[in-house]
Amino acid sequence: MTENQLSKKISQTTLLFVFLIYCAFSHAQIERFIAGTHYQEIANPVNTKDSSKVEVVEAFWYGCSHCFRFEPLIADWEENKPDDVDFVRFPALWNGLMKVHAQVYYAAEALDSVSVLHEHIFNAINVERNMLQNEDQIAELFAQHGISQSDFDSAFNSFSVRTKVNQAEKRMSDYGIRSTPNMIVNGKYLVATGESVRTQQEMLEIVDFLVEKERIAMAGSGD
Repeated sequence: MTENQLSKKISQTTLLFVFLIYCAFSHAQIERFIAGTHYQEIANPVNTKDSSKVEVVEAFWYGCSHCFRFEPLIADWEENKPDDVDFVRFPALWNGLMKVHAQVYYAAEALDSVSVLHEHIFNAINVERNMLQNEDQIAELFAQHGISQSDFDSAFNSFSVRTKVNQAEKRMSDYGIRSTPNMIVNGKYLVATGESVRTQQEMLEIVDFLVEKERIAMAGSGD
């Protein structure tokens, strides 16, 4: 065997070895998280806002202590998310108080003040024990952070905010949300902590896994 032939054979062997390692790694990644165990497939996928991106929804409640503890993790995840991921906050609601808090969120959104108010709303409820149960308490909190009474009244009681709250009630059923925090990936997969998902950090790892899964599927379909 000549030196060139030997070099070629070594190169082919090296490439084969790298390919086998890649396949083994890819298989391990595929098998790492399993549908029905680590995440649930949504029976009837929910439409997303932008089909060119992978949508990740965080279903939260301001009165949920788990959501309060999750906030620093999800904020860091949002800051470092890929450009092809569209992150959406979604206020979950299945009782009267949660409906009020959903209205709080959408009012802040209408005032383009979520970035200012989001953390303060969480703190008011979970640290200061002000449950923001009525309009006066909510207006006072907004005023403390630069929102006038007239602007608050206009947003909080607006048709668009009430419409979004009503739409959120329907979407709760579409997503199949029964606890918070939950994560929904591209309208197809629901991720929550539980027996097989022990930590909130692992929940985000599953989200990243599903984002990649959807990214590959979208590339394959030519979207």
